[in-house]
Amino acid sequence: MRILIVEDDDRIAKPLAEYLSRQHHIVDITTDGLEGWKWSQSGLYELILLDLMLPKLDGITLCKRLRAASSNALILMLTARDTTSDKIIGLDAGADDYLVKPFELKELAARIRALARRSLEMRLPILIYGNLQLDPATQQFTYTDKIISLTPKEYMILEYFLRHPNQVVTRSAILDTLWEFDKSPGEGSIKTHITNLRNKLKATGSSENLIENVYGIGYRLRHQ
Repeated sequence: MRILIVEDDDRIAKPLAEYLSRQHHIVDITTDGLEGWKWSQSGLYELILLDLMLPKLDGITLCKRLRAASSNALILMLTARDTTSDKIIGLDAGADDYLVKPFELKELAARIRALARRSLEMRLPILIYGNLQLDPATQQFTYTDKIISLTPKEYMILEYFLRHPNQVVTRSAILDTLWEFDKSPGEGSIKTHITNLRNKLKATGSSENLIENVYGIGYRLRHQ
């Protein structure tokens, strides 16, 4: 998942980001509510970890603003307030879950997995493009029913193609969507990942080049 942490305490935000990155999530951090609102408008984030007490724009107001703008991002509210009324206020504002500080990182990871499962249940269960299929529930790609073993980044890139099957995808779009803004590896890395994906697809019996070059622009899935 691509996750936005809106938290003004570095002692909390940085360890969270490091832990979630090790769980193969893409994580960005912002330290106040107004900046969190601006970053969320990109539409890139599937989950927002939102502190309740924030400078410039508090978490409850930001949560309400996101829902009023029809944001589909999952919102997990983080707060030191542990009263029933505070939890009700957060959930009524549109939060999907509520976690009280201090918390164990393993519990946070479990909450995120639970939210992700609930979110997947609301989507189409299988993405299909010719003989290529992705089952989001199991996070498994198959080609002609043969399982394709992928690295986390290869998985995310191929999923991105399947979710944009009729579009030309630029390298910069892949970088902007699948890497943290301050950790972009450069377009050369995208070429390497694409080459590896093509080789793995061919290893499953694919005779055609499913991911084709669009000269001077990027890539697209070959028409089936």
